[in-house]
Amino acid sequence: MNSGLTVANAAVDAHGGVAARAAGQTDRTAVNSTTVPRRSSRATEILVGNLCKRKPQQADPATNGLLARLEGEDYDLLMQGAKVVSLKFRTRLVRQDGNIDAVYFPLSCMVSLLVTTDGRPQVEMATIGKEGVVGASELIQAQGAMGLNLVQLPGAAVRVEAGAFRKLLDSRPRVQKLIHQHFYALMRQILYGAACNRIHSMEERCARWLLMTHDRAGQDTFPLTQDFLSHMLGVRRATVNLATGMLKKAGFIGYVRGKITVIDRAGLESTSCACYQAIVRSYDSLLPPLQKNSTNF
Repeated sequence: MNSGLTVANAAVDAHGGVAARAAGQTDRTAVNSTTVPRRSSRATEILVGNLCKRKPQQADPATNGLLARLEGEDYDLLMQGAKVVSLKFRTRLVRQDGNIDAVYFPLSCMVSLLVTTDGRPQVEMATIGKEGVVGASELIQAQGAMGLNLVQLPGAAVRVEAGAFRKLLDSRPRVQKLIHQHFYALMRQILYGAACNRIHSMEERCARWLLMTHDRAGQDTFPLTQDFLSHMLGVRRATVNLATGMLKKAGFIGYVRGKITVIDRAGLESTSCACYQAIVRSYDSLLPPLQKNSTNF
């Protein structure tokens, strides 16, 4: 059944909305950071999330598809002064039209691109995870941020100051070409997402969104409230509750205390519309996988 609701119904306000409701939330939250090593020793130990409650995890910059594609010299130059930072849920990296002061290469986090016009509710246009980069395309064009960049999945990212990144782009055409390729893939995701929000049912859209989030999370269980999901999909919470309830009843997902668990990925893929595979193919055609029979997500 088609929900008949478009993405324009999202309830994230123009001043941060969901993010602003988090008590004590600042625009940027990097609870820990470490200098990124050179190519010969990439793995960096950081603390992800609450420093007091979680054990150190390995944050390897090679986890990011774009960083993994860089030539050795390009990689080393980019990583001079770069930091691996840990980003909390709902951290606002940059506001819409704001100046880009740093770019982020997600390793285990996922960032949502939210856009608004005339102060109206913000809507999600795309998500960026370990396959991409946040803020780089705007720097190339010397433009403000395309939208509010909001952390949806907490985790690690490589942070590079804007000035250093801009200098690298000017002297390294191969890096600039790679950023352009990612930008084209991101635009494809936005186009497919816009069509999906208009013509497909809520259940199909929800399955697509969960699949893409599952790809970026790197694990079967990840934090996600139904309230937040309703904002991202641009519909009322009751509509999301119905869709996730159907997926849960089918045995495809589990939902307990603000956490989603993907139980049957094949079942979730069978429920999703064709837009999910179309988006994956777009990234794979523009950014060929590093390994045979793998994808960029």
